[in-house]
Amino acid sequence: MILVLDASVVIKWFFRDDPTEQHALQALQILNAVGTGEVKLVQPPHFMAEVSAVLAREKPVAAQTDIADLLNLEWRISDSDATYKTAISLSASLNHHLFDTLYHAVALHQPDASLVTADVRYFNKAKDTGRVILLENFSMSRVH
Repeated sequence: MILVLDASVVIKWFFRDDPTEQHALQALQILNAVGTGEVKLVQPPHFMAEVSAVLAREKPVAAQTDIADLLNLEWRISDSDATYKTAISLSASLNHHLFDTLYHAVALHQPDASLVTADVRYFNKAKDTGRVILLENFSMSRVH
């Protein structure tokens, strides 16, 4: 299975012990599947910067170690012209920030890929455009 994970999902990996972090278990199941090779990740170019910014702000002492752990995972970057054009179109049609639509555009341009997001606001706007799954509804059984 090929997934695109936005920062709202990946951040949960680093806040898994926070009882207010909803759906961290689903996010950790995805992380485990990435580790075993069951899930392949394709990410937009701004992925690391976005995750790093949140970690630097919310966990400044551990941010460098957390980013080092993240860099040990395998993923591919997707930054084609078509992806950017789709992201711009989604941003305009959904009236939503381009960084969020760029994750979705990557999924739309990868055969059989889906975006997984914990961002309910984005999901509600984008669900009719296809290939976007809300983390709370994600099941690893889709991998098998």
